[in-house]
Amino acid sequence: LQFQKVLGYLQKGQDEGATLATGGGRHGTQGYFVQPTVFTDVTDDMTIAKEEIFGPVLSILKFKTDFEVIERANNSSYGLAAGICSSDTARAISVGHQLRVGTVWINSYDNFDAAAPFGGYKQSGHGRDKGEAALDGWVQTKCVMLPLAGPKA
Repeated sequence: LQFQKVLGYLQKGQDEGATLATGGGRHGTQGYFVQPTVFTDVTDDMTIAKEEIFGPVLSILKFKTDFEVIERANNSSYGLAAGICSSDTARAISVGHQLRVGTVWINSYDNFDAAAPFGGYKQSGHGRDKGEAALDGWVQTKCVMLPLAGPKA
């Protein structure tokens, strides 16, 4: 079950030295609910930093320069989406353009529009959902070439 996988990641994060700031376990006694969880002191070599958990888990990694964070993000095997929070819109757009991900949210997160394509890069998906790009998988494109007689030299 996904529930057990997420709990396994929570334990792995602690075992590998991340600091559990909040959450970290089951929520309630019924169902398959996991507490919203935040880890700090996470490093690039930790499993919780390298793998997609698909649970309510946030791993916080510090960075000093835009170059460092862009390189770190692009070195991931995944690239579904990124969220950037910044008061400097130009800087956020610049960073967003350099990230190899399918969607970049700036000062927002997880908002969708039916006209905007959604899908990931690398191991985070093939093709796109939503928008005109979603039709690409259902269409066969054809190019027909016909040489036209032009003026004789």
